[in-house]
Amino acid sequence: MANHKSALKRIRSNEAKRLRNKYQHKTTRNAIRDLRSIEDKKDAAGKLNTVISMLDKLAKNNIIHKNKAANLKSKLTKHVAAL
Repeated sequence: MANHKSALKRIRSNEAKRLRNKYQHKTTRNAIRDLRSIEDKKDAAGKLNTVISMLDKLAKNNIIHKNKAANLKSKLTKHVAAL
């Protein structure tokens, strides 16, 4: 167990951040899955902007790597364009 007050606070804050990051990442993955299942191009194009925004936020906060976000955005954009 940690001995310093600051170390105890760090443990608490790290756990809170971990749970927040996990929630945001899982929510984005679900949004990507939902986008891939949409068959209508107009609906998919509307949802694409939301998903891209979510990916950018994850990359900005280092929850996912910026290249992974770029690759996902590229693949999803191609997918929507092909509908």
